[in-house]
Amino acid sequence: MAELKVLMLGDIMGKIGRKGIKAALPELKKKYKPDLVIVNAENLAHGKGVTIKTLDEMVEAGVDFFTSGNHIYSNQEIDQVFSENKHQIIRPANYPAGVPGEGHRIVEIGAYKLLIVNLMGRVFFKENFECPFRTLEKILEEYEDTELAGVIVDFHAEATSEKNTLPRYFDGKLSAVFGTHTHVQTADEQILENGTSFISDVGMVGLKNSSLGVDLKNVIYNFLTQISAQHEIPETGTCQVDGVFVIIKPENGHAKKIERIKLDVEV
Repeated sequence: MAELKVLMLGDIMGKIGRKGIKAALPELKKKYKPDLVIVNAENLAHGKGVTIKTLDEMVEAGVDFFTSGNHIYSNQEIDQVFSENKHQIIRPANYPAGVPGEGHRIVEIGAYKLLIVNLMGRVFFKENFECPFRTLEKILEEYEDTELAGVIVDFHAEATSEKNTLPRYFDGKLSAVFGTHTHVQTADEQILENGTSFISDVGMVGLKNSSLGVDLKNVIYNFLTQISAQHEIPETGTCQVDGVFVIIKPENGHAKKIERIKLDVEV
């Protein structure tokens, strides 16, 4: 294997997002022939957190690895998910010490070892996360003596300034940084001078005619009245499938290619 091909898809929003994955992934796999499919799963179970059933559903659909974000602990089943360790899922590494789950993990693809890291941004978040920059430095130090074919980071953050600074700070030490959380795909995908590819936000897999995957009616009501209304996530309609495809050179862990993916499927 002269190169590693990785497909990274955005935050999956509820049942319609899961349907979208099942509808789109066969064609995406046929076109790109990825060695690894990574998705962000923090909104997998009706928009908040994950369940064993929804993770199983996505594994059966062809997903290999799950990253997450600040909603990962929104469903009580997460303790069981992490304790059973049945699924390839990680949570942000810069949560306080002692919380359940792992923040990084090695995935073996043939003879190659790929390190996948999950991080939270700090700008505009109320939680007191550890510094993502210093957390990643410590993780990379931990693997200094490990022969890695590449390092991929899901940076779950709000601010594009924070999202595009981290890959530049670590340029050459990472293969790919894909931003998640905002559900709005950015058009800044690129390979930096020293070989790190990145996109500020990869987007989402969810209802297209919506507010970040949520039905518009109650969102508009909230904006007009300032009275909160429960978010609703329709289960059928046009699902947008956002992502990036990255090719990594195992000899140095640098990116050879990054391609933005955006398509619609009816589910």
